[in-house]
Amino acid sequence: MSKVYACLAEGLEEVECLAVVDILRRGGVEVVLASMGEELWVTGSHKMVIRADHMWSKEACEECDAIFLPGGMPGTAHLAEHEELGEMLQKFYSEGKVLAAICAAPSVLGKYHCLEGKRATCYPGWEDKLLGAEHSKEGVVRDGNVITGRGLGFAIDEGLELLKVLVSEEVSANVREAIQHP
Repeated sequence: MSKVYACLAEGLEEVECLAVVDILRRGGVEVVLASMGEELWVTGSHKMVIRADHMWSKEACEECDAIFLPGGMPGTAHLAEHEELGEMLQKFYSEGKVLAAICAAPSVLGKYHCLEGKRATCYPGWEDKLLGAEHSKEGVVRDGNVITGRGLGFAIDEGLELLKVLVSEEVSANVREAIQHP
């Protein structure tokens, strides 16, 4: 079974996070919600509170097959400031493990040199932060081991794409049908 480390920082975009996590769990992927802050309870940019499963742990992250970064502000800024996360993103990237980010969060991948030579998308206005990438206006872009999404409206599609990579196209198609996603 695949395992994803979802990084939750104060000010994240709640629905982007939970939609992707929901899709992955429906497809049989184990997802660890990791708080990047001081406590398990993480308040999103729209004042919704999510309880993480665990506090950030480099060791727990290393045991996963993928890292997922939800967007939102100031959540994305907090992710970008987290140096240990940056080290893990670089490690996963160099090892060919899966990295996924949505909305403003692909900028974190750019900051830590995980988009070089890749196609990527992001929330409009963040294109200059996709350092080393060729910007695409597509809703979801997969280039090798990196998956990026433009924003909340594409969160389900990002989850389904991640499911294709981590499990199979068949499981992704089954989940798509089960949730009645066109």
